[in-house]
Amino acid sequence: MDGKPTAQQLVEARTRVLPDVIAPGLRVLFVGENPGLYSAAIGHQFGRPGNRFWPALARAGLTPRLYDPREDQALLELGLGITNLVARTTARAAELEPEELLQGARELTRKVERYAPAVVAVVGITAYRVAFGRPRAKLGWQTERLGPSRLHVLPNPSGLNAHHQLDALARLFRAVLDE
Repeated sequence: MDGKPTAQQLVEARTRVLPDVIAPGLRVLFVGENPGLYSAAIGHQFGRPGNRFWPALARAGLTPRLYDPREDQALLELGLGITNLVARTTARAAELEPEELLQGARELTRKVERYAPAVVAVVGITAYRVAFGRPRAKLGWQTERLGPSRLHVLPNPSGLNAHHQLDALARLFRAVLDE
């Protein structure tokens, strides 16, 4: 789809499941909470115009330029991928039940064991805390691994998250490549 989705397309997006952007042996697999209506309507991850995921990747130097969400498959060439904890599309992440996040963590673990990315970067500390039963988890590297992969937690890049401005997000995103 090109352009902004219509109101009807947003309604229809509730039933859409976005495909993962994934391949074996990625450098980093980014894990969102779940797709929003806008992303599902356009068929691409982190698609809402106010989302800072794509600008953070570019400023962090993880991509050579600012990518459009419609170029999400091009991340694979850079050793980057995207999936979600929960595949169900919602208008707001708050619509998700804790059990959905817990189940999503189990499914993510199986996916990570299959694809073996070097790093799994969960994008959203609150979702990570609930999904993995770590209520006191902090941003950054986690002591546990997820299958064969190192585990890193990043802030949610949604434009609604005012806790981290874009430059701060970029610094935190860049850290996924630090040892």
